[in-house]
Amino acid sequence: MKENKENAVISKATIDRLPLYYRTLKLSQEEGIEIISSEELGRKIGVTPEQIRKDLSAFGEFGKKGVGYYVRELMRNIGEILGLNRTWNIAIVGVGHLGWALANYANFSPQGFQLRAIFDIDPEKIGRYINEVEIFHIDTMNEIISARDIQIGIITVPADHAQNIADRLVEAGIKGIWNFAPIKIDVPPNVHVISEDLSVGLSSISYYISRQH
Repeated sequence: MKENKENAVISKATIDRLPLYYRTLKLSQEEGIEIISSEELGRKIGVTPEQIRKDLSAFGEFGKKGVGYYVRELMRNIGEILGLNRTWNIAIVGVGHLGWALANYANFSPQGFQLRAIFDIDPEKIGRYINEVEIFHIDTMNEIISARDIQIGIITVPADHAQNIADRLVEAGIKGIWNFAPIKIDVPPNVHVISEDLSVGLSSISYYISRQH
């Protein structure tokens, strides 16, 4: 990366597209592609080449005019921007169907995310393992998160428990939360939250389908 524009204001839309670029570049590399143009990258993602060039220019100068982007180099640079050049330790709170599925998700590790702990309150689940990761009682959260240097917490508990879990994660030292509970949670400014409300996504699909009829 030739230049890091640290003082630039980067839009959320641009940041949200970076993982798409990274994933597509990784797939292209696996296909044996060494150089890719913004036009080809855009066709694979469904983004205009102008938008790709604009997004990347917010972070520096990439590629070579008339040649394109070197896939390996651009993937490495975007990985550095996203912080994927290091390992992030994560924990899941709530072992319902969604929590269980996320604990079994195979692509966390290749992206640099290591599941280090799972928490629940069900005595029948405590002490069991998912994907070789132990399920601990939620009361041990502070101790385990500190001992295992966990930075990211994933909340998969019912909505009425989500804020309490978020408070406990923040108290334990978590710096980022991926919230799957269908409720807005409040955290200090130094803790970043990404919320995924599955019902909102389905409702949006319902809207567009209904409009077609």
